Amino acid sequence: MRDVRMRGFANRTSVQQARAWVDEHASPLEPETVPLAKAAGRVLAAPMVSSVDVPSYARAMMDGYAVRAEDTLGAGDYDPRPLKIIGTALPARPAETTVEPGTAVRIMTGAPLPEGADAVLPVEQTRGDTDASSSTVLVLAPVARGRHIGQVGEDVRKGSTVLPAGRRLRPQDVGVLSSIGCQHVSVVRRPRVAILLTGNEVLPAGSKPEGYRIADANGPMLAALVERDDGEVTALHYVPDDRSALKEALCESNADVTLVSGGSSVGQEDFVPQLIAERGELAIHGIAMRPSSPAGMGTIEGRPIFLLPGNPVSCLCAYDFFAGRLIRQQAGGCAEWPYPASRLPLAEKVSSAIGRTDYVRVRLEDNAVIPLAIRGASVLTSTTRADGFVVVPESSEGYAAGSQVTVYRYR
Repeated sequence: MRDVRMRGFANRTSVQQARAWVDEHASPLEPETVPLAKAAGRVLAAPMVSSVDVPSYARAMMDGYAVRAEDTLGAGDYDPRPLKIIGTALPARPAETTVEPGTAVRIMTGAPLPEGADAVLPVEQTRGDTDASSSTVLVLAPVARGRHIGQVGEDVRKGSTVLPAGRRLRPQDVGVLSSIGCQHVSVVRRPRVAILLTGNEVLPAGSKPEGYRIADANGPMLAALVERDDGEVTALHYVPDDRSALKEALCESNADVTLVSGGSSVGQEDFVPQLIAERGELAIHGIAMRPSSPAGMGTIEGRPIFLLPGNPVSCLCAYDFFAGRLIRQQAGGCAEWPYPASRLPLAEKVSSAIGRTDYVRVRLEDNAVIPLAIRGASVLTSTTRADGFVVVPESSEGYAAGSQVTVYRYR
């Protein structure tokens, strides 16, 4: 491996090639079983097939009377038809009787339909039954056969696939799984992610900056991004710019993915690229993009490791373009950005250079895109002032004012 410290990059990998490497090393992790109560938001590892019908019995969908539909034919306000009340059906308390011609059973929503009945007559279409002691009800309107009845398997059929593998479970999905008696769910395991924050000048997150030292911004930002992408941060360490300390930290990491913030460029104390090459494979170092050109990636003992620049905007950009793409796929999700996108016109031109991908922070105003005139990858507040970003591909020199561009909105 060529030592780029104090020499610079001889060449840079394209964003497209770097993403191809990511996709080659990204596949869903093995499944794990979680309680249903913890399943929302997780990705199904296998299709869910129902072993029961839902509902498993015919039930009333209205409060009223279980009747034989033919007994209501011709009924009206001026020609009511009397039916003898022979019982009451409540949820989980069926009527122990059979509906014969000329009879009816009081029934509440959700109660099992008694034998002999083929319809439920809503209480609004009756008169005369005012209390539990009444023995007759007058039918004021006909009801069709099968009306207001929830049929067996109407919601879920036994043997049917309720939800496919690869589906991210929504709250209503969890409800459906509960309705078929599911207590545990097989989901794709969340990737375990270790974050190493390098630099003698870096103070732990939340510290007050002092002297020539700065408070860590990348650690909390990366942890939140990993959580957003369904990863699980299992370690977050601050490591000085010391070769031995960095080597020890890399050796200790047994996570599925390791993110190293800082120490990735061409400075005298940027040891991490060499350490990765010594312990595993440094596949890519230096990418043709702005910001984040010092980013890199490789593997140690087969596990992906990402070099993320220390400047916060570069760190965010490199994570979103590469590390997040892999973590999302390992968690069973989609490779692409989780940002809503829209096509809008540029209010001002955006300049770029052939052979380099540009990540341009923008704000939206009056349904137009305004680039933020900011230089420097350390101005993290540019991303909080921005509504999103536009990507200028390496094949373009930029966009003229008025051009329609795709805006990815932060959320």
